[in-house]
Amino acid sequence: MDSAQRAAEVEAIRREVADDFDEELELEMEDERLERLADELGQPARPPGLDRKVYFRELFRLQHELVRLQDWVQAQKLRVVVIFEGRDSAGKGGVIKRITQRLNPRVCRVAALPAPSERERTQWYFQRYVTHLPAAGEIVLFDRSWYNRAGVERVMGFCSADEVEEFFRSVPEFERMLIRSGIIVLKYWFSITDEEQEFRFNMRIHDPLKQWKLSPMDVQSRRRWEDYTKAKEDMLARTHIPEAPWWVVEAVDKKRARLNCISHLLAQIPYGDVEHPPVHLPERERHDDYTRHPVPAEMFVPQVF
Repeated sequence: MDSAQRAAEVEAIRREVADDFDEELELEMEDERLERLADELGQPARPPGLDRKVYFRELFRLQHELVRLQDWVQAQKLRVVVIFEGRDSAGKGGVIKRITQRLNPRVCRVAALPAPSERERTQWYFQRYVTHLPAAGEIVLFDRSWYNRAGVERVMGFCSADEVEEFFRSVPEFERMLIRSGIIVLKYWFSITDEEQEFRFNMRIHDPLKQWKLSPMDVQSRRRWEDYTKAKEDMLARTHIPEAPWWVVEAVDKKRARLNCISHLLAQIPYGDVEHPPVHLPERERHDDYTRHPVPAEMFVPQVF
């Protein structure tokens, strides 16, 4: 291989690696756009966040460790459940994106259940969640979970006081049962201040790319801040069990929250290296009787860019 070919190969590798990082850069550009929108709307100045270079360096390092963890979970046939709870706009979705970003979706999947159907409302409360639990070699991230009953359902009156009490009686035993069966259960609560939630809601109201995230239920959660606070405090006090404790993530600074949560998650599951057999790319077979037919021009997507 001459120097020109070598340089072309290195450049192709560089572009491939840069393209892989671009997804994260696009997400961060979105955060910058929201900051500019905040300035336009006259929102109060915010303290400087984590240095971008530090953030990216640590994020990519942690994502590399998540891949190692994924391999270990597969090799050891582990079953892992991670629950993400918190107020609306607390940043649960952002950390879930960063966890799953470089993982195999067949190994690590997200369960984000919609409101229960009429039929599901007549089932045992935990029944629709049980179907999403992991099999051997799988990680399931619950973007909200059975703790809906202790939060939004309780505050908004979607369940009775007796149903809430039954939930609090049942959930510790339910989680202990999962753990006895060999499932690893981790529970994270993302904590933000009253002022930070108001700031993020205002961003959603005025940002056309974020407005879909602001549901009527979210608007009600602003009015009922104190009710949600009381419900959260009761929930944490009554479901913080030794077998499955709650972990609170300070989430006002989104970048720090993501790094801290991922770092903590990795520390909860001992893992090691998994030996992989070497992969050898075979030579492509070529046959003299094969002719590749041209694709009709009208089938191509127009090259606008």
